[in-house]
Amino acid sequence: MKRTHSVLPLLPLILAALFPAQLTVAQTNPALVPVSMVVTVQSHRGSDPPLINEGNLTVYQNRARAKVTESVPLRGDRAGLELFLLLDDSPNVTQRTQMEDIRRFILAQPRTTKVGVAYMQTGGSRIEQGLTSDHALAAEALHLPLAQLASSANPYLSLSNLMENWPVGESRREILMISNGVDALGNPGVGQYDGYVDSAIDKAERTGIIVFTIATSGANRGLSRPDDPLVPGRDFPRQGAASYGQNFLARIAEETGGETYSYPSAVSFAPYLDDLNHRLDGQYLVTFLAEPKDDSGMQSVKVSTDVPHTKLVSAKKVYVSAAGR
Repeated sequence: MKRTHSVLPLLPLILAALFPAQLTVAQTNPALVPVSMVVTVQSHRGSDPPLINEGNLTVYQNRARAKVTESVPLRGDRAGLELFLLLDDSPNVTQRTQMEDIRRFILAQPRTTKVGVAYMQTGGSRIEQGLTSDHALAAEALHLPLAQLASSANPYLSLSNLMENWPVGESRREILMISNGVDALGNPGVGQYDGYVDSAIDKAERTGIIVFTIATSGANRGLSRPDDPLVPGRDFPRQGAASYGQNFLARIAEETGGETYSYPSAVSFAPYLDDLNHRLDGQYLVTFLAEPKDDSGMQSVKVSTDVPHTKLVSAKKVYVSAAGR
């Protein structure tokens, strides 16, 4: 009697011989999760940003190379931007000439950009003008600092509060934060650690919000003044407070994918705002396939390109959903 043998048990072996790479990927990688992030293309100042695409982009997730599936320039019908200006309302931060620079910056935004104006205040932020395409209306919300009325505001708590109440839409979301960077509630005299700064960075990275910062000359006043009572842990030199404030603002910008500008006295904001406009014009929405973990959370990411004389700037971490969610 002639026996017949089924080939079904041999099918995995046959497929492995024919398509070894495909089976290895399927067996070692769980279902990959698409993750999108805004990436800024930085080129020579004054030159148009070069085009980047899936072919010349490299994304690493936790040191492992990830597959880039899409790179969309945020221009034309994809140029939508929600931009909040978060201003320090304390004394010696922004004077009349700098306010005029900010006003011109707002009025120069394209119609695809919605602008909002918020001020730092004790316990959070105060939205003076919500996001609007009426740039003249947004510019009218600017005012000179309210002196001592806002001197105890925590800039990083204000930043977190602004992001918490910002609904997610289809447009990219970015913030220009202008502050002396001094945290009146924290203790920047100990190891450059500030929980409010770390919390703000985490919220920005989780929500994909990019933060640009201008560290103003108001940081030089520090936290310790002759008329202040000595508070334990805060009786450090004024220049020390200024230095920590600038470092905190630089950390927030670097880790969220923005840029920080240090403002010396008697210098206009205009060059910084021009550079910011240049960066906003050179942004892309990059999507890649991330390998999820057992739990949802933040994952380290690094983006680069092989286009000559070009640097890509992005957040240091992105939020990746857990496998199967």
